[in-house]
Amino acid sequence: MKRLIFFGVLLIITSSCATEKQNFSPLSNSFYSETKGSDSDKGDKSSIEINVRDNVNASEISNLIATFPQFKITALNTEITTLKYSLQNYLYAIDAGNLQGKNRAIKDFEKSYKKIQKLRQNLKEDDNEVLNRYLVRLKTNISAIEDSVKRN
Repeated sequence: MKRLIFFGVLLIITSSCATEKQNFSPLSNSFYSETKGSDSDKGDKSSIEINVRDNVNASEISNLIATFPQFKITALNTEITTLKYSLQNYLYAIDAGNLQGKNRAIKDFEKSYKKIQKLRQNLKEDDNEVLNRYLVRLKTNISAIEDSVKRN
């Protein structure tokens, strides 16, 4: 009986130590694939060679999407939701190697960004600074990803 209890406790301790940490990213693990594209796409210059999972800039964009604050202006929040959606599409397109999808997502991002710039004039100074901080970090990370894509 003591052996049975000992092995039961040992099994519980072993299995509880082997569990993985929860992923709270808005981008699920299922959209990441270990193989990027088919073998016929390897020589194609219209594909993108960047690993979104290992890219620090892509993970920061994902974290910014998840932690973006809400504001009192409904129109601004709606446009921020559109901005988040275009950023997710951007990350999906890069991961899939879809150059047209990436370019379309960048255009959508730019449209939303311009609308947010117009709407933020009605914000209080503190909220405006917070929003500016997020927008600058997003643009910086997208620029870094674009530079690395162009180098490849």
